[in-house]
Parts: sequence; structure tokens; C-alpha cells
Amino acid sequence: MKSRTLILMFLAFINFTHIVDSMLIMPLGDLFIETFDLTAGQFGLLVSIYAYAAAVSSLIAFFYLDTFDRKRALLTMFSGFGIGTFLCAFAPSYEILVLLRMLTGFFGGVIGALVLSIVSDLYKFEERGKAMGVLMAAFSAASALGIPAGLYLATLGSWHTPFFIIGLLAMVVAIVVAFVFPSMTDHLALIDKNRSPIHTIKKTLNDHNQLWALLAGFVLVFGHFLIIPFISPYLIKNVGLTQNDISLQFLFGGLATIFTAPAIGYLTDKFGVNKIFVTTMLLCFIPVVLITNMSFTPVWIVLLVTTSFFVFASGRMIPANTIITAAAGVNNRGSFMSIKSALQQFAIGLAGTVSSMIVWINDDRLYEGYNIVGYCSVLFGIVTIFLLRKVHVAEGN
Repeated sequence: MKSRTLILMFLAFINFTHIVDSMLIMPLGDLFIETFDLTAGQFGLLVSIYAYAAAVSSLIAFFYLDTFDRKRALLTMFSGFGIGTFLCAFAPSYEILVLLRMLTGFFGGVIGALVLSIVSDLYKFEERGKAMGVLMAAFSAASALGIPAGLYLATLGSWHTPFFIIGLLAMVVAIVVAFVFPSMTDHLALIDKNRSPIHTIKKTLNDHNQLWALLAGFVLVFGHFLIIPFISPYLIKNVGLTQNDISLQFLFGGLATIFTAPAIGYLTDKFGVNKIFVTTMLLCFIPVVLITNMSFTPVWIVLLVTTSFFVFASGRMIPANTIITAAAGVNNRGSFMSIKSALQQFAIGLAGTVSSMIVWINDDRLYEGYNIVGYCSVLFGIVTIFLLRKVHVAEGN
């Protein structure tokens, strides 16, 4: 098998492309709302539909993902994701864009589960924190490079342009992976050849450790994404930022986490997942409350707060994913990652829906109720701290 480091770098780059795509709708939110004259609820649907479709595909993958070569599964889903994103660039209306985002989400939703499954297959639990840090660095690069570049392309041309570029790039990467990525079939020897979908469900439901891990992951993601959909529109309308300032928000936040994500991964391996998770979670509450309660504020202060949010929000995901991915053994890791992905994608979609029910746009085109969303996010973060303590490392890690 090729070098683990080489595989990890490819996986990080795959993460980069599909993270940029899944994130791009939100910083372009004000542009979509103005272009299509959307309500908060309609914008919430545009954000959430990707996640709902991803949840459906991840649920299907729950039954079958462990029965395929990891490479073949990754290549199929990533190719479909690239084609869906490319087609989004040609959407002539809001309704068609929603349908194409649903198609893209159906393929893109399984990518995260596949990437985590491959990393968990390649790296033992004791060294997995560093690998997770590298994957989170891809998120950082997507924020620091991909999102600002996408916003720049949107202002230079139109909102169609970044989707055209991302889709094209994803299809090129898929071709490269087809020739360079090794087959990964070691897990096939460990699964029950006669297992059925019912057997797969029972195996998960009878394992309380996996259930606690899935619940912790769901609550963590739900709490995080409650505030995400309306950050950019709120900062533009209520706080006074421009679209270019939003690009700086992602640039500085992404650059900061490029350095902090690997460091937090190292600290996770050194001091343990629970200590680092609790620390980063508590620190994350500060920027969450500040962001969701801001009024007109100098740009440099806003960027300081949003950068700290990037650092601690992404940082808490590293120890959380380290222990959650270790809740299942190698023989059903793909299935577990798929149901984890399905639940978390559903959490993202549900968070967008709930957030759009709480937040509204008043007659002055300002956003109301966002502070309530922030307090709810903190509450679910506290719940996650207690849930994650119930998860332990399964055999085979």
C-alpha cells in the first residue's frame, strides 16, 4: 500500500473541495437573498437541503458501505458530487438550484464518512489525533483559501462562477484519484459475508457505546450549526461588514486554524480527548455569545472574535471525532461512519431549519432573534460535554 501520508494528503484535498462547496452557500447568503428575494425560511431551505439529501445517502450507505472497496466507493461518490456541483453553476432559478443542491448533497454526504473510515483504518487510536488534525487543516485551508476565492469569483463574475470552478476541480481530482489511490479492501475480510440490513441495524443498536457516540456527534453538530447559516447575513446587515469583510473573516479564521488544528490534534494525543474537548468547547462559548449579540462594531474587533470562533469551533471537533470514530471496530466501521454521517447531516439540516424558524428579517432588513440561537448553541454544547464522557474506545482500534 502506498504511504499513509500520501493517502492522508489526498483525503485532505478531497475534504478541501467538498467542504468549500458545502460551506459556500452560507457566506454568499446575502447575495442569494437579494438576488432571489428570499425569506429567511427560503434561505434556510437552500442551506439545509444539501444536508437532508446527504443524510438520506448516508443512511443508505450504512447498510452497504463496508461491502465495497473503500477506493471504489470514494471515487463513485466524489465523482457524483463533482458533477452535481458543476451543474449548480447553470441553475437558472432558485427552485432549480435547490434541486441541484439536493443532488450534490446526496453524493457529497458520504464523502466525510468514507474519509474518516479510511483514516481510522490506517491510523491506530493513539496516533489518530494527528491525522484528524490534518483533516481539520483541510477545513482551515477551505476557509482561508477556498471560501475567499469563491467569494472573489462571485463578485468578479456571478454566484455561478465558484460552483463551476469547484465542480470542474472535483472532477479532475476524481480522475487523479482513480489512477493514484490504492484499493482498500482489508476490511472486507473481517465482515460477516451473510449479514443483512437487519443484522447491521441490530449490531449498532445493541452496542450502547456506539449509540452514545452517535448521540454525542448529533448534538455537537446540531449545536454548532444552529448559528452557522446566518453568520454572514447577520454580520453584513446588523454588524456592518461588507462582502469583502466576510472574505477576510474566512481568510483570518482559516489561516489561524491551519496552525491550531494540528496543535490541538497533538494535544489530544498527549493529554486525552476529554480534557482537550472540554477546554476547547468552553472557550468556544465566548465567541458564540459575542457573535450572536453584536451590533455595529469595528471590523477589526469582529474579525478577532470570528477568528477565535474558527479556532475553537474547529478545535473541539478534533478530540470529539477522535473518540467518536473509535467507538466502532474495524469490522463495521464503514457502517458506523455512515450512520454517524447520516445523523450529523440531518443535524445540520435540522439546525438550519430550526435557526430559520427562530431568526426573522424585520422591516429594516435586519435580523432578529439571532441571540436566542446563540444561547441555544451554548446549551447543546454543554450537553455534548456530558454525552462524550460516556464514549470509550472499542476493541480493534
